[in-house]
Amino acid sequence: MGERQLTGPPPSLAGTALDRDFFDRPSDQVAPDLLGRVVVHGPVAVRLTEVEAYGEPGQDPPAHTYRGRTPRNAVMFGEPGHVYVYFTYGMHFCANLVCRPEGVGSAVLMRAGEVIAGAEVARARRFPAGTAGGAAKKISDRDLARGPARLAVALGLERQHNGLDCCDGGPMRVLAGEPADPALIVAGPRTGVSTGAETPWRFWIDGDPTVSPYRPHAPRRRT
Repeated sequence: MGERQLTGPPPSLAGTALDRDFFDRPSDQVAPDLLGRVVVHGPVAVRLTEVEAYGEPGQDPPAHTYRGRTPRNAVMFGEPGHVYVYFTYGMHFCANLVCRPEGVGSAVLMRAGEVIAGAEVARARRFPAGTAGGAAKKISDRDLARGPARLAVALGLERQHNGLDCCDGGPMRVLAGEPADPALIVAGPRTGVSTGAETPWRFWIDGDPTVSPYRPHAPRRRT
């Protein structure tokens, strides 16, 4: 599969970007190949250490595309290599990278990573000015992007970024970087899903401190 050289970003964030062919594969193949890659959005760069694959309509119950195309998940049915950003629990954004050909509907959730550039920007985004004083300074580097919501915050991804193309040389890209050693990649059940949890489509770099803790689905109790 081809890769192309980007020009223009700061030297620390420059590099060869993964092209659309990389993402034009089943999500469970793309997901482990994303580990160790570097996601760049503006001044912040995150090395991915944990991801989850989600399958196609009618095949994977926890996938947002399981019941077909809707206005909310339309980006997932578009070209591979775009970003699908969604709002969850009424408070968090999470970000996925779209896989498979246009019209299919599949993606990989970026669950956790290590901030390797723009750490102070990422830290400030957790506590905007005037909301928590010096609380942002207390966030460890390990926790800046440890979890899908934190990762989205670190990269500054919100609703308006839904649909960004990572393969057109724009503000967001996924650099080829140095992929993770296959011997260190572990697969296991996905986190917090009520159906399809047994499918081992969560992938992470074994021993990396930025990987989020595994939490099985816990049904909400009515009060």
